Amino acid sequence: MTDTTKEKGALPAIRWVMIFLCFLILGISYIDRINLAIAAPHIKKELGFNDGEMGLVLGAFFWTYAIGQLPAGWFTDRIGARIGLALSATWWSVFTVVTGFTNSVAAMFGSRLMLGIGEAGSNPACVKVVYGWFPKRERGLASGLFDAGPQAGTAIALPLVAWLIHDWGWRTSFYVTGGIGLVWVVLWLLIYREPETDRSITPQQLAALREGVETDQAPAEHVPWSSLFKYRTMWGMMIGFFCMNFVKYFFITWFPTYLVSAKGFSLGQLGTLGAIPALMSLPGSVLGGWMTDHLFRRGFSLTASRKICLAGGMLTSSVIAFAAFTDSIALMLVLFSITYAALAFTAAVIWCVPADVAPSKAHVASIGGIQNFASNLAGVGITSITGLMLWLSGGSFLGPLMLAGAVCILGALNYIFVVGTIAPFGGVSQAAPQRDPAFPAASPSTA
Repeated sequence: MTDTTKEKGALPAIRWVMIFLCFLILGISYIDRINLAIAAPHIKKELGFNDGEMGLVLGAFFWTYAIGQLPAGWFTDRIGARIGLALSATWWSVFTVVTGFTNSVAAMFGSRLMLGIGEAGSNPACVKVVYGWFPKRERGLASGLFDAGPQAGTAIALPLVAWLIHDWGWRTSFYVTGGIGLVWVVLWLLIYREPETDRSITPQQLAALREGVETDQAPAEHVPWSSLFKYRTMWGMMIGFFCMNFVKYFFITWFPTYLVSAKGFSLGQLGTLGAIPALMSLPGSVLGGWMTDHLFRRGFSLTASRKICLAGGMLTSSVIAFAAFTDSIALMLVLFSITYAALAFTAAVIWCVPADVAPSKAHVASIGGIQNFASNLAGVGITSITGLMLWLSGGSFLGPLMLAGAVCILGALNYIFVVGTIAPFGGVSQAAPQRDPAFPAASPSTA
């Protein structure tokens, strides 16, 4: 084989551009969902909302975001990632801007419900991008890269929104962050194409992208959407993601309040020191994706390479409980940083699994949406339960932090004992695909 032929059959470099666009939009989506938590004290002061009303508004997003995952995944599988993600980002960006114009609890509650509907399509679409543009041996790293977007968005949101609020007011923060999303939509429509329709992709490169994808050749299109719930592994994916997000959403909803009320942070400290845990999660996300791919290439079964990282990440994140017992700001930030990095490590692998278990290409976004539906019920849970605990305890965060640590351990046990073999649902054959000699075949799964 000549060097030219090798080059034509190599994986196309543009796949990294596609995943970078996913990284950007997920980062923007998190800025748009977190800005309310940062602006909350200023909104309460200006509009006179009480804690109960503010909690209701903070939790509104999660109701429609969770429920919207189910139709969003199905819809994205039908129309494709390009149009699906563009529609999703346009919708939520518009309602982010609308939030800046609201003056009542009802109006702000409604705008956040609409935000949740729009953002519901983002992750299922990104999973479909990974499935289309990356072979199985690279899905971990690709998922880690796009899932680093939420971590980056969380880190950027604190200083960006704090600065906008300080200099221009809380309303302007919604106008600006919503506008950023609309700019991204233009870039996405100009750049993104599916591999099959991208004229720069050669047949050899397309074949390289499909390496290890047995499901494309399997007669599994007939598997009904409703039948996905009959698999134990599907339920394990849902439970595990719920546990991970239960803790992660503490950072997105109550963490700014914790830093201000329990640790006495100023707005400036919130935008600097408060961003450290989210910044540390960026390498955690990439490391998680790289590690699961590394284990798979080293000869571990796909099941082992996924479950080792999933359970290990959840166990490590349980150190959040120890933050309840220290008065040291430095130690508190270290513990939160470890927790957030470990959660990001786990999330990167979580987003690999829908493509691993999908019985066909037409099920990838649907499975991603189903597990994300369950995970985002945690957003409702953590906002409500934390608020109740704070009310009963007179403002102590001891209970919420201890509960978060326990949920992390529960998540690890779930990935070990409930999630079964990581293989396509529906009895699809797992005959060994043709592989590059540099990547030894994985041993049979016994999980």
